[in-house]
Amino acid sequence: MTRTLVSTVTAVGITAGSLAGASAALAAPTSATAPAVTSEAVAPLAVVNLGLSTTQAKYAQCWLRENWGYTGAIDGQLGTNSWKAFQRNLKAHWSYTGAIDGIVGSGTVKALQRLLKASWGYTGAIDGIAGSGTQAAFKRFANACSGWC
Repeated sequence: MTRTLVSTVTAVGITAGSLAGASAALAAPTSATAPAVTSEAVAPLAVVNLGLSTTQAKYAQCWLRENWGYTGAIDGQLGTNSWKAFQRNLKAHWSYTGAIDGIVGSGTVKALQRLLKASWGYTGAIDGIAGSGTQAAFKRFANACSGWC
């Protein structure tokens, strides 16, 4: 019994020592192995077309330019400035209460869903999730904006 106990204690001690050494080595990585932080890692998504094709997004940008102060390129990429213009519309008419920051968060999507529910065939919940129903209605809206280009 004593021999078994001594063997077990010795094995535990060796294992603990090995783990302690390993954790010390892992706890202090050198700067050569640490990943560099880049602005890409923390930058918000630059383009959020919510399922629109480039052509459909251009139609929406034309409408935004004519009605909501969009001054950027008509390039079919709904970026920050496109969404700021959308947010101005959503704040004026569709109960958007967030900042005019061009970030497409759930508040922006909820207000967009209100717009789409009123006239563009959206039948889903006002939940801030841009699922397939939201995207289909957004496409109908964008296609109707073709007259502005």
